[in-house]
Amino acid sequence: MSRLRFVEDTGSTNTDLLADFGAIEGDWLIARRQRSGRGRQGRDWHSLDGNFFGSTIVNLRRGDPEAPTLALVAGLALIDAIGVAAPAAPVSLKWPNDVMRGKGKLAGTLLERAGDRVVAGFGVNLAVEPGVEGRETASLSDMPISVEAFAPLLAGAFARLLGAWRMAEPAALARSWEERAHPKGTPLAIHQSADEVVTGTFDGIDADGALRLLQTDGSVAIIRAGDVDLA
Repeated sequence: MSRLRFVEDTGSTNTDLLADFGAIEGDWLIARRQRSGRGRQGRDWHSLDGNFFGSTIVNLRRGDPEAPTLALVAGLALIDAIGVAAPAAPVSLKWPNDVMRGKGKLAGTLLERAGDRVVAGFGVNLAVEPGVEGRETASLSDMPISVEAFAPLLAGAFARLLGAWRMAEPAALARSWEERAHPKGTPLAIHQSADEVVTGTFDGIDADGALRLLQTDGSVAIIRAGDVDLA
């Protein structure tokens, strides 16, 4: 059973939960304000009142799938919870860790590991869409839901999908992720560094969560890291 703990203010729910060696799998830490929230590649995650900032922890066991595939669990749990909270909102997954509403980023995840403990952090624009230079953002402000109401939806979805992660074939989880993503054939631009951009079309993901990018010469590039723009 999930245990939800709410705090008014903290630096980072990911950092706090990883540092809490009394935390067990199923525990959640949710902050109403987060002063040092992080996205991928060290980016700031803007803390705005009414939005969701929370983390949970997974204790890796012998025989578990590869830890990086927990990113699929996090993304699927997030989009499932949003689907329950706001069924009228058209949302989709974007590799590697975003939930999009239309062309704007609605939510994201960040997984961090220390030994056999993995913390999964979630940020969701429930009430306010932050202004981010050069990036479109979105929120659920037109179909409001409180942080307190959203948290158990996400915790329940994550627990269910974590069980599936341990029981199902990895490829099955990847197929579920693909079904919730933008369609195959969607043009993508992958920023692998400040000076390196690879373009092509979405060809799904591998069982380990790597992106398959179909290029103009018919070859498929396997992408394991990078920022993705929907071209």
